[in-house]
Amino acid sequence: MGFVREFKEFAVKGNMVDLAVGVIIGAAFGKIVTSLVSDVIMPPLGYLIGGVDFADKKIVLTPADTTAKVAEVAIHYGLFINAIIQFLIIALCIFVAIKAINAMKKQEETAPAAPPAPSKEEVLLAEIRDILAAKK
Repeated sequence: MGFVREFKEFAVKGNMVDLAVGVIIGAAFGKIVTSLVSDVIMPPLGYLIGGVDFADKKIVLTPADTTAKVAEVAIHYGLFINAIIQFLIIALCIFVAIKAINAMKKQEETAPAAPPAPSKEEVLLAEIRDILAAKK
């Protein structure tokens, strides 16, 4: 029974829920970045380098033969270039997001905290000090 209880504690911990939320948000964010790269960044980039679409770039090792029903064998290096660009964009977005979060945390930390109220002993000692100072 100890194993089941430990597993339940592990599964319902806040960290596990945070991780699940992170994975779901990450998957959705991945779709956004994929669209950003393939639909927004790559077309102008291809235009700037002479109408080249990286997704179509490949090295054909064996051409397709329709009569023998043999599929083409090719190295699709353009898809690899697209994947690298997507990775760099994701890394940049995560870097900017973490930088913004850290900046917000620093602002919270630098806000001066109210000094703690003096303890009863400190108040009593201050009163005694003031009385002794007044008698002189």
